[in-house]
Amino acid sequence: MYAKTNPRAVRLTPRRKRVLAIATVLVVVVFGGLIAWGVMAHDSYGPSAHGCVNLTVPSSTGGATLHYCGSQARSFCQVSFQSQDKVSLLARPQCVLAGLGPSADPSSGATG
Repeated sequence: MYAKTNPRAVRLTPRRKRVLAIATVLVVVVFGGLIAWGVMAHDSYGPSAHGCVNLTVPSSTGGATLHYCGSQARSFCQVSFQSQDKVSLLARPQCVLAGLGPSADPSSGATG
């Protein structure tokens, strides 16, 4: 009906319709693949354990991941149990999971 009210409007040829359909399907497949990858991608850090501490904290751009292993993790956890700031309070359970709680043996953590 639009073509009748606007005589200069060009109808799509069957070939142009097919090209438009293929392009639409490709865009949907690419975005679907990106969404699936984002949902199913393996977290490279994983949970806190074996002397490594992984913590996600609020940041100005969303969330920031803190990842420490070995002596850095021991130092981070030691400071976390001595401080009362928000990051320290969030870090304490992760330090315990990593085996770096306040009563942990310093030689029990992983090196890195």
